Amino acid sequence: MAAGRLTAWLSRSSGLGRGGMIGGRVTLALDPRALRRLGQDRTVVLVTGTNGKTTTALMLTRALEALAEVAANSDGANMPDGVLAALAARPDAPYAVLEVDETYVPWVAQQLEPAMLVLLNLSRDQLDRVGEVRSTERDLRAAVAAMDKTVVVANCDDVLVTSAASAAAKPLWVGTGRRWTGDSTACPRCDGQIQNHDGHWSCGCGLARPEPAWALDGDLVRTPGGRHVDLDLRLPGDANRANAALALAAAQRLGVPPHTAAARLRTITDIGGRYRTIRRSRHSVRLMLAKNPAGWMETLRVLDEDTPVVVAVNAQEADGRDLSWLWDVHFERLRGRQVVVTGERGADLAVRLCYAEVPHWAEPDPVAAIDALPPGGVELVANYTAFRDLVGRLRGG
Repeated sequence: MAAGRLTAWLSRSSGLGRGGMIGGRVTLALDPRALRRLGQDRTVVLVTGTNGKTTTALMLTRALEALAEVAANSDGANMPDGVLAALAARPDAPYAVLEVDETYVPWVAQQLEPAMLVLLNLSRDQLDRVGEVRSTERDLRAAVAAMDKTVVVANCDDVLVTSAASAAAKPLWVGTGRRWTGDSTACPRCDGQIQNHDGHWSCGCGLARPEPAWALDGDLVRTPGGRHVDLDLRLPGDANRANAALALAAAQRLGVPPHTAAARLRTITDIGGRYRTIRRSRHSVRLMLAKNPAGWMETLRVLDEDTPVVVAVNAQEADGRDLSWLWDVHFERLRGRQVVVTGERGADLAVRLCYAEVPHWAEPDPVAAIDALPPGGVELVANYTAFRDLVGRLRGG
């Protein structure tokens, strides 16, 4: 642990990074059982899914802070190194809320034996980085089946999540009205066609939407007792309301009353810079992050219709080198707007927009793209590393 903390400090001091990942990596190399040791005598909650991990984990952390101190990897470092670093940073916190990359859930859960697992959604992501989504579902299903003491809070409107969570001894179903169905046309159990009727889905093999104990209805969340909690979030979009519904259900099971949790969720205004508005010279820039087709769909829905849009795409290791996902995003929604294409892979994005019949122009430098627009508001949408780099540059100038 001391070696890990020293390495993290050296990384921060030399400006190489925040230190969480490398510090955790050194600790695990010296003591492979460090994660198990650090998780003992705590109430551990794991949050996973393709989209919304950081947001939901922050919401649940904020709610549980009404009870006691919470260890959390709020910087988004969601692989084992980052999970360990978060626990090490707060060794005495009785609660831990940890977002975990889907592919690492089986190993992390085996080490930490969590009291709760929150399953948000499963959809296609970069193939070279995370693999095929149905394979991810099978791995999660096997992991859930081994968690005989874990409460699994799951989104019953996601077919793949329901398939994985059905293996749980203690499932708690939440209805979110999820709109992304691009990966739910075939049953993950039998490959049969999923039938949808008035918001309920089912397959001939018996897999079907469970009746939710909690349900999202517009800006309200219905609790198991039939009462309604008004979310009134300061974060935009249906996806964030769905995240909040899952966070409220999880928090209530852990002892936080829904109205108390909802009030604490209303204090959240941005997620690591996402949704934040930064003033730059003549422009007011709202920052948005989108990393895969489902995430882009939700982001495109909340853009202001009359505001120019700068779209930045990179393809570094953290983003996934494979850009085929661009063709699954409904960029046609950008028609009629002033659109600027930028980022390391701006040319690939430009080709996609040409086929979507979206007029645009290209500027290699994202900050120069903003500066070239007329004075006023700008919507900036970027994938992971493009977003990270832009936030740093805009804050600095």
